[in-house]
Amino acid sequence: MSDTTHSASKSTTPRLAAIGMAVADMARSLAFYRRLGLTVPAAADTAPHAEATLPGGLRLMWDTYETLRSLDPGWTPSAGAAPTGLAFECAGPAEVDKVYAELTGAGYTGQKEPWDAPWGQRYAVVLDPDGHGVDLFAALA
Repeated sequence: MSDTTHSASKSTTPRLAAIGMAVADMARSLAFYRRLGLTVPAAADTAPHAEATLPGGLRLMWDTYETLRSLDPGWTPSAGAAPTGLAFECAGPAEVDKVYAELTGAGYTGQKEPWDAPWGQRYAVVLDPDGHGVDLFAALA
C-alpha cells in the first residue's frame, strides 16, 4: 500500500469520540461519577444532556430518558442490567478497596467485592444508579 493510499484511507476512518449512557436521574448519576473524579459542572444536574471530557479527549455523555424519548418516541430503557460498563484504573490495590468502600458506604450497590483476579489485578464492580457496571481495578504489586 502506498503512503498516499494509506493516508487517504486513514483520513476517512471513524474515530471513537464519545461514550453515551442513558440515565433515569441526571443529578444522581452525575453525583456517582463525580465521586470517581470526573468533572461535571453542577448546572448539568438539571440538564437533559451532560458531558465530561476524559484524558485523551474522549467524552463521556449522559442523556436522560426524556431526552432519548424526544429523539425517538418509541425508545425504552433496556430490560434488566444496563449494557454499558466503564472501568476506572486505581493507583493501587488498596485504592480499589478504598473507592469500593466509599461508594458502597454512600449507598451505591456493590456487585462484586474487591478480589485478586487471576489476570493480576485487584478488581471490584459497583453499579451506578442506572445499573451500569463500573469496574475498579489496579495491578497487583
